[in-house]
Amino acid sequence: MLIIDSKDCENIDKALKKYKKKFEKSRVLLQLRERQSFTKPSVRRRTQVLKAVYKQQIASGKIEK
Repeated sequence: MLIIDSKDCENIDKALKKYKKKFEKSRVLLQLRERQSFTKPSVRRRTQVLKAVYKQQIASGKIEK
């Protein structure tokens, strides 16, 4: 549960903005999307390795964005 501390003089728009930012940082929506379907650990590991290889190739200059 997210708790937002707001002062009495604070605008509701500012409080809503704080809530949205805190919600995004907590990554709740990302966790819900991940839980919608089961991915095997080997598949998850394989995608992480492929992402790391891709990032490494971009960093070394072999692939241009």
